[in-house]
Amino acid sequence: MMSYRILVVEDNEPNRELISDWLEVEGFEVRAVENLTEAFAALNSELPHAILLDVQLGMEDGLTVAQHVRQEPTMRHIPILAVTAHAMVTDQERVIQAGCSVCISKPIDFKLLSKELQRWLRIGSTV
Repeated sequence: MMSYRILVVEDNEPNRELISDWLEVEGFEVRAVENLTEAFAALNSELPHAILLDVQLGMEDGLTVAQHVRQEPTMRHIPILAVTAHAMVTDQERVIQAGCSVCISKPIDFKLLSKELQRWLRIGSTV
């Protein structure tokens, strides 16, 4: 089975570790970073199959990553799963408009995350 690479962009260390550990147990290859600088460096070194993106990275706007990815022809296809503590409808609309594939609210429901990863990576399908 192919190992999918997931780039986790999350500034909160306990959350980053929890998400990374869960993804690794699920069989994903994980690269976890905590800010925009590290996210852009990671994207420049090796393209992930999907990005799990915290929308609020301290004082930085995580959606900057989504906008960058959508403007790059080599990255445009990468699904971006936004994770946010701000789950209001207007926040979700802003996240989708920025180029994210889906918006998942915190605390993360790992069953939902698993379903969304399967959906966007087409895991287990023959499509």
